[in-house]
Amino acid sequence: MDRSIPAIITALVLLGILILMWRSWRKRSRRDAALTAGYPISSAAGVALAVAEAYYVATTPRDAPLERLAIPGLGFRARAALTVTGSGVTLDLDGNQPVFVPASAIDAVGAAQVAIDRAVETDGLVRLSWRLNSSEGTGAADDTWDRRAVDSFFRIIDPNDRARLVDSIRTIAATNSGPAAAAADQDESEA
Repeated sequence: MDRSIPAIITALVLLGILILMWRSWRKRSRRDAALTAGYPISSAAGVALAVAEAYYVATTPRDAPLERLAIPGLGFRARAALTVTGSGVTLDLDGNQPVFVPASAIDAVGAAQVAIDRAVETDGLVRLSWRLNSSEGTGAADDTWDRRAVDSFFRIIDPNDRARLVDSIRTIAATNSGPAAAAADQDESEA
C-alpha cells in the first residue's frame, strides 16, 4: 500500500504531461495547417548536380531554430535524400511525398550547430534557408515572425557529400537569384 500511492501520483503526472504534449502538437498543427511544403515538382528538373543521404532534423521559422513548424511533409524527423539539380533542391523524406524547393526560393545555405532537438559539433548541420510556397498571409495576426521564410536543417551522413551539396546549392541559388543572394551567402559563410 505504501508504494501504490506514489506510483499512482507518478502515473497521473506522466499522463498529464503526455496530454499537454498532445494538445501542444495539435495546436501547432492547426497553426501551420495553411502552410504548404515546397512547390510543384518541375518536370524538367535536369541533371543531378549533387545527391546526399541525410537525416532531416526540422524546419523552423527563419532565425528561430528552436521553434518547429508542423508543415505537412516536414513536421517530423526522418531519413532523407537530397538531390540538387539546376532547377532546385528535392527533399525526399522517408514516408512523405518529395518536397521541391526551386532555386529562386532558396535564400542561403550554410552551417548550423543547433536545431530543435539536435545539438552537434560546430557546423555539424546544413541549414537550407528558403521561402515557403504561400500566396496567403502568415496566418494569425499575433504571429511574431514571418512563417514564409524558413530554415530546414539536415545532418549529412557522408562528409564527402556535404561540400558538393552545399557548393551546388550555392551555385544554383546565386545563378537564379542574382548577385545579392551570392553576396549574402558569402557573408554568411565567413561569419
